[in-house]
Amino acid sequence: MHRELGTIPVSYVPPAPGAGGTAPKPLLERVREVLRVRHYAQATEEAYLNWIRRFILFHDRRHPLDMAEEEIEGVLTYLAVECEVAASTQNQAFHALLFLYQQVFQVELARLDAVRARRPEYLPSVLSFEEVRQVLDQVTGAGGLYSVMAKLLYGAGLRVMECCRLRVQEVDLVRNQHFIRGGKWHKDRVVMLPRALKAALDEQLQIRRDLHQRDLERGLGWISLPFALERKYPKAPWELSWQFVFASRNLSTDPRSGNRGRFHLQSGGLSRAVTRAVRAVGLTKRCSPHVFRHSFATHLLEMGYDIRTVQQLLGHKDVNTTMIYTHVMEQGVAGVRSPFDLLADMSGDDVQAALEAT
Repeated sequence: MHRELGTIPVSYVPPAPGAGGTAPKPLLERVREVLRVRHYAQATEEAYLNWIRRFILFHDRRHPLDMAEEEIEGVLTYLAVECEVAASTQNQAFHALLFLYQQVFQVELARLDAVRARRPEYLPSVLSFEEVRQVLDQVTGAGGLYSVMAKLLYGAGLRVMECCRLRVQEVDLVRNQHFIRGGKWHKDRVVMLPRALKAALDEQLQIRRDLHQRDLERGLGWISLPFALERKYPKAPWELSWQFVFASRNLSTDPRSGNRGRFHLQSGGLSRAVTRAVRAVGLTKRCSPHVFRHSFATHLLEMGYDIRTVQQLLGHKDVNTTMIYTHVMEQGVAGVRSPFDLLADMSGDDVQAALEAT
């Protein structure tokens, strides 16, 4: 059997054991149900199901209830040693299997001793003020929406999906702020709305209002709601307030309900637009949409705002996560003058005198 996980064809998953004489459900169907009851994101749902498939196929299609810690350690070690995956990839596989046993099977696992992939300690890539301006000026696409979205990433420090999923009711033009609902760790927060973007957002909201009205006239206008709110508010999916601000020009089918609606723009399109802009500027730094968030945090600290304020705006659980930006500030290591500069600027006698003076 070929053991390269990414190329194994998925053909069959053993069914989960039945209970009380009822017909047993396919395992992955049961996992999907539990994921949705706990309000996991669509991307997380697909990732977890994929890792569970791979786990079963890796162990020659054995049922997970016939396996335990040893088999989990085996696949995790294989990912780290043979596949040399990133620590985040191995961690995602681990949490998927942990979810399967603890949440679906209600089985507690003992301590796992698999070889863990090493998580690199890296500093974020950060653009200067001028580099941010140059890149933002070059972002185009989606009828100008990618430009507004990129500016909002930098202007408010949003994560990419927080920007994509922004709904009409979450933008408060009167108070110059907007709400981030259900962000990472399911944490809500309030962030500033850049005054320089107020006119562009106001125009986009009006365009979105007109587009939604045309959808309603065509018998469309439905949008999915978070946390099963549709059952509590059955008319809400057709209300303007729940529509995505940065909606796609094309209709699509919701994978969970089967309903057709206007979903938000995908992060991949925004990422490609930023990549094109970086190339147009000729920037050699690593730059993705998330770099705007890094730059937002670093520039706020350089402007003198305290670390707790920046932590709150970014939505970090731990201030230590925010502290990493202090390492790339201009007042940090980059503000220390190298002794080589003394050597280049002075004669040998002057350098010696300066050193003795200190």
